[in-house]
Amino acid sequence: MYASNVLGIVYSNAYDEYLSELTSVRTMGSVPFAGRYRLIDFVLSNMVNSGIGKVGVSTKANYQSLMDHLGSGKPWDLSRKRDGLTFLPPFNTTYTDGYIGRLAALKGIIEYISKSDKDYVLLADCNVVCNLDYTRIIDGHIASGADITIAYKRGIAPKLHNTMSFELDGETITSVSVGEATENACNYSLNIIVLSRTLLLQLIREAAALGYKSFERDIIAAKAGALKIRGQKIDSYAKTIDSLQSYYDISMQLLSGEYRDLFAAEKPVYTKERDDMPAIYGVCSNASSSLVSDGCIIKGTVENSILSRGVYVAEGAVVKNSIIMQDCYISANAKVNCAILDKNVVIKPAREISGAETYPIYVGKNITV
Repeated sequence: MYASNVLGIVYSNAYDEYLSELTSVRTMGSVPFAGRYRLIDFVLSNMVNSGIGKVGVSTKANYQSLMDHLGSGKPWDLSRKRDGLTFLPPFNTTYTDGYIGRLAALKGIIEYISKSDKDYVLLADCNVVCNLDYTRIIDGHIASGADITIAYKRGIAPKLHNTMSFELDGETITSVSVGEATENACNYSLNIIVLSRTLLLQLIREAAALGYKSFERDIIAAKAGALKIRGQKIDSYAKTIDSLQSYYDISMQLLSGEYRDLFAAEKPVYTKERDDMPAIYGVCSNASSSLVSDGCIIKGTVENSILSRGVYVAEGAVVKNSIIMQDCYISANAKVNCAILDKNVVIKPAREISGAETYPIYVGKNITV
């Protein structure tokens, strides 16, 4: 197991534009998920549970809430004198060109990577919800002698502009397509990539010298023949968020119970703790098929919904098929159906908000309806 010799790099802003409703005031990494978590919790927990003890979080904008959430990294056991968690905001260097894309982010943190004493680097995004043992990917990469290993799934590819899909000969990736949307099943990248630190530095410097813009097209796809690029298939639960609709759908799927391996006891998902009282249910309350977090007060009806910490549902209020984020207040006799309410939303008495499962209504942070 070589994970202790691996530097983890997390892209916290990757694909913000695909979830713009939620990322206008935060990074993709700090988007709430499953009531009490943030999306970055999953990738950080995967790294820590796999033995990776040095992690850099690259970001470019709207990262105040992310800084507040991560703090010193203590919830993930990354508050250490040696290694641990490092926050990497934009730096003004000759390599920085606005952090537009994965390659620009790597150029901006090249000094951090070059100063690391780790031999390997694992790159990961925050929009992939999974609970993976990265040691299997790392050990397989080293044993195979590959230059680059990319974790992938078989299925319908997410609709992202730079999604990589592969043709393989055994484990060897023979050709790479980038951003070609298809409704047919294919082998698509989860953007979990392992390679040696020296190779990564070489590729970053080459990209800077030649003016490359795309990590996927100019490096992975262009070098599929020149480098030995290996694919590692992932059969366990892994979902990629590529829109507000997919965020809603993936969240709602958690309520079915068939995805409970995402929160396996032997591979815990860590998050920032908020000391709060247990959820309180009133005498006339009715809650079913829902995830209800600590600090909630339920006096009305909650069905098939996800409630973050501190949500209040008053008497006579009905919440169905919805995602209600932290400290929202649903007043008496209000009705909320197929909606996503951001933090601190207030729904006044007898008001009704209703979307559809194929078109959930979104209400922004701090708005009163």
